[in-house]
Amino acid sequence: MRRDFCDGVGIARLLNATLVLPKFEVAAYWNESSGFADIFDVDYFIEQMDGLVQVVKEVPPEIASKEPFHVDCRKRKGQFDYIETVLPPLLEHQYISFTPQMSQRRDRYPHYAKTALCQACYKALRLTERLEKKGTELLQAIPKPFLALHLRFEPDMVAYSQCEYTGLSPESMKAIDAVRGDRKPWTGEAAKVWRKRGKCPLTPRETAFILRSLGIPRNTTIYLTAGDGLMEIEGLTSIYSNVFTKSTLLKDEDFRAMHGNTKAALDYHVAINSDSYIATYFGNMDKMVSAMRAFKGMYKTLFLSRRAFAELTYKGLRGKELRRALWRVHMDDFVMGRGSALPGCFSGLLHPVSY
Repeated sequence: MRRDFCDGVGIARLLNATLVLPKFEVAAYWNESSGFADIFDVDYFIEQMDGLVQVVKEVPPEIASKEPFHVDCRKRKGQFDYIETVLPPLLEHQYISFTPQMSQRRDRYPHYAKTALCQACYKALRLTERLEKKGTELLQAIPKPFLALHLRFEPDMVAYSQCEYTGLSPESMKAIDAVRGDRKPWTGEAAKVWRKRGKCPLTPRETAFILRSLGIPRNTTIYLTAGDGLMEIEGLTSIYSNVFTKSTLLKDEDFRAMHGNTKAALDYHVAINSDSYIATYFGNMDKMVSAMRAFKGMYKTLFLSRRAFAELTYKGLRGKELRRALWRVHMDDFVMGRGSALPGCFSGLLHPVSY
């Protein structure tokens, strides 16, 4: 959500267009009906973007009666130019909506468009006063120091991945099947290739194994930035017992009143202010969190390698040998600039911490 909106700001500046504040999609699965103004301080955003992008809260009356012309840029391949593709329908219809091309490189934007995008991402977007206060309460309630862990193993996430899992509980399998639809899991050699490409979400048990391989103590305080319906959580909590979530820290009435985007906004707030951040998946939230943490000079950020875990296990590595190999993989990522170490993880040791 946040990343797409920042892209939209940059593209609006690129096209010299007026930006209408978005309306979030209603998602019944996630109990989602919140709007932009429920999450972000609208007046502050408009004030901060003044002189860069003209922003309006609502569509002007003279064009509000018609539906926007939609431009889908997701499937555009090769050299892509928003001015050539999106500007003509904008000039023709005056009012458009569009889906950005996810592979578009933002470093190719003109400086003025990048300036607008960065202003939106790193300064203009702030939570409402109510949510900011709630986020502060969450941070104060978490024992310090703590690690924020973005663990993705919800039914829709697993179903979308088309990965096959063994050893899951009947309840988890039922939840996955309920949302799988036409996305049947790969089988045979195709399943092996798919998993070795790093396409399969790590289970909580696999995540705990990797964390221990990196020498992260079992008494580490962990805050889970995860969506509702996280499955097989016992695989993590059986190893790491000091695990906290929004539902355990907030009052019941506060938690029940929150929608999906509100919960995600609070998780984002906690993640960018945590002592360390680890993600099991490199999704939009993780990209925004890691970027904001780098912007704030907080470099204790690490992305666990699903590909390495799959490749090493398919090679037959187990136990201490697997832990040692996982430690080396993530140390190499840190040295090459693709990740940042947690305290004591890679402090010049030649071998992982023994346990």
